Amino acid sequence: MTVRDKLKLSISVGNYLGGNLEAATDFVLGAERLGINSVWSGEAWGQDAATILAYLAARTERIKLGTGIFQISARAPSMTAMTALSLNALSEGRFLLGLGVSGPQVVEGLHGQPFKAPLTRLKETMEICDLAFAGGKLCYNGTAHTLPLPNGAGKAMRLGHKPVQIPIYLATLGPNALVYTGERADGWLGTSFSPDHADAHFAYIKEGAKKAGRALSDIDIGVAIRVEIGDDVPAMIERRRQGVAFNMGGMGSATTNFYNNAFQRAGYQEDAQAIRSLWVSGKHAEAAQRVPDEMVTEFQAIGTRDMVRARLQKYKDVGVNTFRLGLDSAPIGKARLDLLENIVDLVAGLD
Repeated sequence: MTVRDKLKLSISVGNYLGGNLEAATDFVLGAERLGINSVWSGEAWGQDAATILAYLAARTERIKLGTGIFQISARAPSMTAMTALSLNALSEGRFLLGLGVSGPQVVEGLHGQPFKAPLTRLKETMEICDLAFAGGKLCYNGTAHTLPLPNGAGKAMRLGHKPVQIPIYLATLGPNALVYTGERADGWLGTSFSPDHADAHFAYIKEGAKKAGRALSDIDIGVAIRVEIGDDVPAMIERRRQGVAFNMGGMGSATTNFYNNAFQRAGYQEDAQAIRSLWVSGKHAEAAQRVPDEMVTEFQAIGTRDMVRARLQKYKDVGVNTFRLGLDSAPIGKARLDLLENIVDLVAGLD
């Protein structure tokens, strides 16, 4: 049983699924047997995104391996390119490079870099990677990055890899960054997305695609979808309020939160602002209770099997062609693999 070609499924191994490497590997191998297209490694403030992919490259044969995401401020662009080329070689061409700007708390707190002009830094990182992948010398004069360093002893260098095409995926949420995604990226790693409010993101991606003479369908549109199948829908909603509240208030600062802004563009301006205010005031339980049901149900796929199928159909109908599945509703092991197989069956029956 495999997923049909046009509609793809992907999984993630963020935090190595609770630190159990053996269980994480077994899950990925099971996913590969089911025909899952890709596995993405997370990078927040725990494990890095590259190491697990190098390990999985040796354990797998077909599944694609993506960084979801490399934080651009954590590495010099040339190191991002070298790591991407190395992983692509280790996986024999199965690597996908996912890039993102992260947020001010991580960039300034963890990496000690200024969270300044993040889109400019993203563009320049991507352009330097393009140079490296094409086999060119890394000679670049940008705003955030200049290679070689002026008035120094360095010289423009070419990386020791043959030219290769590595798809670049961007994890973007802000309007200008979404426009750039439409212009330049091979794929989009979308979050905070609802098919009921698709234009909160797609209007900007389409604008950028039009500038570049292409269409939304020319981009691999991948969207994170948490899936839970069961009968007790109220309990599912209740369990997920905390996660939504954390995204609204904890993923960023009191003034810069791309997730919060995305929900506001989707029509939840008052709710998103109120939840953030409660969260940053330390009232986390109250923030979770302030989350309306719709901020859960419209941005995820939960409920009975028929409800989940109908929800996934909506994602497909608006133009999402890769479902980036969040499967934390099932414990790692047989239960999670069973849930994944159930979803594969559902997807195979979509119109």
